[in-house]
Amino acid sequence: MYVPNHFKEDDVGKLQQHIRDYGFGLLVVADDDGIEANHVPFHLSTEQEGTLGQLQCHLARNNPVWRRLRDGARVLAVFQGPDAYVSPSWYATKAETGRVVPTWNYLAVHVEGSARVIEDPDWLKLHLQRLTDKHESGIASPWAVDDAPADFVEGLAQAIVGVEIRIETLTGKLKASQNQPERNRVGVKAGLEAGEGAKGRAMAKFID
Repeated sequence: MYVPNHFKEDDVGKLQQHIRDYGFGLLVVADDDGIEANHVPFHLSTEQEGTLGQLQCHLARNNPVWRRLRDGARVLAVFQGPDAYVSPSWYATKAETGRVVPTWNYLAVHVEGSARVIEDPDWLKLHLQRLTDKHESGIASPWAVDDAPADFVEGLAQAIVGVEIRIETLTGKLKASQNQPERNRVGVKAGLEAGEGAKGRAMAKFID
């Protein structure tokens, strides 16, 4: 990912939080068999001190791509935050010079690392519990994995395989009009906040 210095986000804590906030990512595998991308929910574990963390996800056992990860293949995981079209009409400098063009603001985090396949039933159950608890936490009557019959859960767990990625590099890009003068940033923020799209309003929060 091309990241100019003024759009670079290298605060590890912020990048890890972005992954937690936008955890439905893209798992990309590239090897001699070609390139394949799968859309999956991730759990970020930061329990091991001195590391950037581990990404954990699961794939359907019927999905052949997991077999390509058995030997510790390097993979790419992509996380996309809010994004929004930026109109030149929001720039104060439009009236001054006219030298403005449209652009797009967005947040993205790329993770590279070595993957390992996990078929241990206990690991898979804990992984499913962590994913479920995170996404059920804001629901009035949250569902838990243990709410379902144990044999039912065990049967479904046999139909998936786990994947854990040891994070080796974290690359973050936050394009939030940082390259514009303050009066233009003010205009962009106001324009996004006034729009009807939820993504635009979410993007506006990243503009200082």
